[in-house]
Amino acid sequence: MPEVTAIPAIEDRKADHIRINLEQNVQFPHVTTGLERYRFVHNAIPEVNLSQIDSTVELFGKRLQAPILISSMTGGAEMANRINRALAEAAQEHGIAMGLGSQRAALKNPEVAYTYQLRDVAPDILLFGNVGAVQLNYGYGIDECRRLVDMAEANALILHFNVLQEAVQPEGDTNFAGLLTRVEDICTRLEVPVIAKEVGWGFSEQNCRDLQNAGIAAIDVAGAGGTSWSEVEYHRAPTARHARIARAFADWGIPTADAILFATRGAPNIPIIASGGLRDGIDIAKAIALGASLGGLAGPFLKAADQTVDHVCDLIIELKAQIRIAMLCSGARDITALQNTPLLKD
Repeated sequence: MPEVTAIPAIEDRKADHIRINLEQNVQFPHVTTGLERYRFVHNAIPEVNLSQIDSTVELFGKRLQAPILISSMTGGAEMANRINRALAEAAQEHGIAMGLGSQRAALKNPEVAYTYQLRDVAPDILLFGNVGAVQLNYGYGIDECRRLVDMAEANALILHFNVLQEAVQPEGDTNFAGLLTRVEDICTRLEVPVIAKEVGWGFSEQNCRDLQNAGIAAIDVAGAGGTSWSEVEYHRAPTARHARIARAFADWGIPTADAILFATRGAPNIPIIASGGLRDGIDIAKAIALGASLGGLAGPFLKAADQTVDHVCDLIIELKAQIRIAMLCSGARDITALQNTPLLKD
C-alpha cells in the first residue's frame, strides 16, 4: 500500500516554517557561503574620514540608508504578522529594504492578507511582494500578480524559484516546464519591477542570463551556505521516507560567493542582490565587492524579530557600522567604490 499523507493547510505550513527555523538547526551541514575564502586588502592609510563614508544606495528609485535587505521570510499566519510588523517598523526607522514572504496564502485565504499589509508602520520603505514563480504554471497570471502588489502596496514583486523545496515537499508544486515564457509575460505587463529570487541554492550563470533576457529587473542569488530549506522540509516530513529524501539534499546548491559571480557574468546589466548565509556587515561588504548592490539576511532578522523591534533595530545598527568600517578600512568612500574594491582570495 502506498503511504498516504494529509496535506496541511498553507497557513499551518507557514507556521511550521517559522517554528522550525527558530527551534531547529537548519543550516547547511558542510557547504559554506564561500565568502570566507575572500578578504579585503587592508588599507592602513585610507585618506578618508569615517564620518564621510557614504553607504547609501539607490534601487528602483528609492534611496536606502544602507545596502541592507531584510530578506523574504514569512506571512500568512498570526505569528508571521507579529514578526513582519517588527521587521517593517525597524526597516522604516533605519531606511533599509524589506521583502515579504510568499503571499500565496493570502490569495487562497484573504483573511490572512493583513499579515502582509505593513504600510501603516512602514510607509516609505522599499518593499517587495512575493510569490512562487512555479505558481505561474498553476493558474496564476498577471491579475494575481497585480493583486499581490496592490495588497502589500509593494514597490516590486519577487518571483521566487524554489525547485528543490517543492520537489521534497509532499504537497509541492513541481511543474517548472516552460516557466521562462510565463515569467517574461509578467515582466512585460506588470507595472512594477520583477525580481527573481532563489531561496538558498543559487542561480547558475545561464539561469541569470535567461532571467535577464526575460526582462527580470534584479536577481537575488540566494546561494547555498545559510538556511537549507531541504533541511526545513526534513523536519516537517510526514513520513520517514520523505525525511530521508529531503535529508539527502542537505548540502545541495551553489555557494553564495559563486552565485554572485555567476550573476555578474550572466546578468551584467541589472542589479544583483546577495543573500544566502550572510551573517554580518563584513559579509555584506564582501558581497558588494564581488558585484552585488545589496546584501540580504533572513535568519538573524527572524531571531531578532521574534524578540522585539528594538532587537531588530540593534541588529541593523550593528550591520550598518560593520559595513562602514569595512569600507573605511578598504578605502572605499561609497558603494560604487566598494563594488570596485579588490578582494584577496584564500
